[in-house]
Amino acid sequence: MLDIVGLRKKFGQREVLKDLHISVRPGELTVVLGANGSGKSTLLRCALRLIEPDGGDVSLCGTDLLPLGGEQLRLTRRQAAMVFQSVLLVRRKTAAENVAFGGLGELPLHRSLSTHTFPRELRERAHDALHRVGLGGYAHQRAGTLSGGQAQRVAVARALCQRARVILADEPVASLDPRAADSVLSLLSDVAKNENLGVLVVLHQPELARRYADRLVGFLDGRVSFDRAPDLVSDGDVEALYAADDDER
Repeated sequence: MLDIVGLRKKFGQREVLKDLHISVRPGELTVVLGANGSGKSTLLRCALRLIEPDGGDVSLCGTDLLPLGGEQLRLTRRQAAMVFQSVLLVRRKTAAENVAFGGLGELPLHRSLSTHTFPRELRERAHDALHRVGLGGYAHQRAGTLSGGQAQRVAVARALCQRARVILADEPVASLDPRAADSVLSLLSDVAKNENLGVLVVLHQPELARRYADRLVGFLDGRVSFDRAPDLVSDGDVEALYAADDDER
């Protein structure tokens, strides 16, 4: 679903990504662990060219992203959806309206200005996506009244409504309580398997990663330190990722 080969990125003189290789496979939840500044969030943004990498190759659903521009890039990039730590919902709109925004890229400009002009098929798809994430009863509730865990579920439903084949999530449970965090990670795992999507999640909680990931990827100093099944990753492997961070403190 997403193949990243030799990805490089510098900010000034600081090399954040150093010849990075990672693949995201359909039907799997892949979790990236690493200390602050190890390049995890930069990876997600470079993968979709939200920021431009300095080198390497990125293939999304079989299409090389780096040579693309304009409308071609926009259409290809629609096969992936981002879920952020701070959920980007329109608070005064309903949950269903926020989910329907996932289909905006399919609409001509005159139909995208208001959810009232969205096609019936898109509105029905939004309600179906909410049911798939367990929020069918919240379709008409304003997004600003949802809990943090519910808001993240709406963000995942929006990705499903977008018909994304890859979901990239940047610390989606960082601000949630343990029960809500479990709920969101369980949902992302279910979505990967039941929808046959590739899901790549950046986390700071190794215990959650071990519980839900199909593959664990460790980032250390801009490179992949390990990439294997959770039961093949030792406590020492994980502790090594954060040792430099602890030394700096």
